[in-house]
Amino acid sequence: MAGKPLQLDDFDHRLLELLQRDADTTLTTLGDAIGLSASAVQRRIKRYRESGLLRQVAVLDGELLPAVTLAAVWVTMERDTFRLHSAFRARMRATPEVQQCYAVAGQWDYLVIIAARNVAHYREIAERLFVDEGTVKRYETRLVFEPIKIGLSLPTRPGTRRKR
Repeated sequence: MAGKPLQLDDFDHRLLELLQRDADTTLTTLGDAIGLSASAVQRRIKRYRESGLLRQVAVLDGELLPAVTLAAVWVTMERDTFRLHSAFRARMRATPEVQQCYAVAGQWDYLVIIAARNVAHYREIAERLFVDEGTVKRYETRLVFEPIKIGLSLPTRPGTRRKR
């Protein structure tokens, strides 16, 4: 999935920040905001897409849908083997209700965010994903009462180091 990182200049960083806020912004507006022509912006966006850095999706507002139940699930695997983890990760990627899945440090192996129609639907999903042939040792679910912030923006610039 991850390829070689692109070399990004200041125009790229500013353009990517704007695109993450609103990918429907016109090329002209983007160009005016960062100091490039619309055609230069278009070439950069094409490069981002071809490299796999950028893909465009529709983001729905869950509060405007009739019923969405979010759950955060902490998962610990039975054993730490490559085969078990590979199978688990493939199962997470293939399940449309899994919105996000992170390998984490600490007492848990994964954090999984699931979007379901309701609690009963979540239970069906959990039984399918986490109660299986001995790969998941334990899982704990926390239902989300209210999303406070849902973000998709990623930092594009490398972190700055403090001087000692």
